Amino acid sequence: MCWSRQLIGDFAEIVSKAELTENITVMDEEELREMHLSEQGQLAREVLLNDMKLLTAQGAAPVLNVIKYYERDDSFPLFPTDVYSYHVDRSPVPTDTFLCTYYGESSDILPNSKAIQKILVPEIRLELMKLFDGPDEDFEAFLVENFFDLHYQALPNARPINLGLGHLWRLAVDHPESKVLPCVHRAPIEKNGEPRLLLIC
Repeated sequence: MCWSRQLIGDFAEIVSKAELTENITVMDEEELREMHLSEQGQLAREVLLNDMKLLTAQGAAPVLNVIKYYERDDSFPLFPTDVYSYHVDRSPVPTDTFLCTYYGESSDILPNSKAIQKILVPEIRLELMKLFDGPDEDFEAFLVENFFDLHYQALPNARPINLGLGHLWRLAVDHPESKVLPCVHRAPIEKNGEPRLLLIC
């Protein structure tokens, strides 16, 4: 589900004045309020603060991140399980993932009918079986423990849907009480080292 919006304000200014100490820097409300901003920067700040307030009022715990890059998974070169791969989120309790990109590259989603679990692709499954060192009856548990079952591959005719800037998205999560399929999504590859400004919860 999407709340489609055309936001006003200079979100690039927020990013430029954030103190980036890590590849992912969390910005809290106090830091936002203490920034000395232009008029357009102040408008952007009000949008961010209001979004955080609205989500908190709904029982969510929003986190505002400035992301230079995510850590890449090099444990299994054949099958990386980082967020740059199409994947679904999983939770033991009913929940959803909310996200909004204000600046930088935004995420992609795929219709479930246009994606297949990687562990169901014969060639990939065969290679995973070669990696597994244990009894056959434990193979499925191995896939779950290493998060292989959460990752998907786009079908040849798939057309990713880009989430765009400023829109607040609600993505379905795989949990025991879910009545819909989980949303297949992936993080974007950063371009030219440009950070992203992302609200997620």
